[in-house]
Amino acid sequence: MHIISQQGYIQQVSIHCVIFGYQDKQLKVLVPKLHFQGDFWALPSGFVYQDEDTDEAAKRILEDRTGIKDVYLESFKTMGKASRNSRNFLDRLIELNPNTLDDETKRREYEWFTRRFIGIGYYALVDLNNVVAQKNEIDESIEWYPVNAIPQMIMDHNQLVDEAIESLRADLDRKRVAFHLLPETFTMKEVQELYETILEKSFAANNFPKRVLELNVLERLKKKFTGAANKAPYLYRFPKQNESSVKN
Repeated sequence: MHIISQQGYIQQVSIHCVIFGYQDKQLKVLVPKLHFQGDFWALPSGFVYQDEDTDEAAKRILEDRTGIKDVYLESFKTMGKASRNSRNFLDRLIELNPNTLDDETKRREYEWFTRRFIGIGYYALVDLNNVVAQKNEIDESIEWYPVNAIPQMIMDHNQLVDEAIESLRADLDRKRVAFHLLPETFTMKEVQELYETILEKSFAANNFPKRVLELNVLERLKKKFTGAANKAPYLYRFPKQNESSVKN
């Protein structure tokens, strides 16, 4: 196992990523479970190298967890409370795993991890079907959870998910981000179902297309084949020139 405190990271700064995917009319979040006795879940997280931009650190963490390089990222929260640290979580983990601090190196790591940390929250939007979820060396598993069924996580990570969802909702039209959750091509009905899932409200089918098309960001393609050409819905795509990787 790497000695984290000796990897050249900026001390007391952490990155936490809320990775959103969409499947079966459900908004989901990718959450690892830690490989220790006890039920410990945490958002995909990491640290920033001394010579690394925070956005680049977030991209690195996301690529490590999803296998995708071009991930849409949005920084949405800085956690700066003086009392923010992982001591309570680590003390409980050590209580259930008494061999965790069995040498001097690990005890020094405990001191490094339990200092006050400023955390930077990012949310990421991915086409879930393109993700190959990656465990790291301290994970037991990594799974997609519906946003209304996320397990209790360590520290303030559940609160971060709630705030990421609120930021995503606020950004839907202003930053036109929802399309990053869809496959390369999609129907207007699929866009409407996505919006209704994220916003938890229904839209009239006769008015919704106008709302989306007025954003002027979609390219209409040929009709989707259904065997009945006059009833086939149009396919749309979100052109690459409308995409951006990290926004602040």
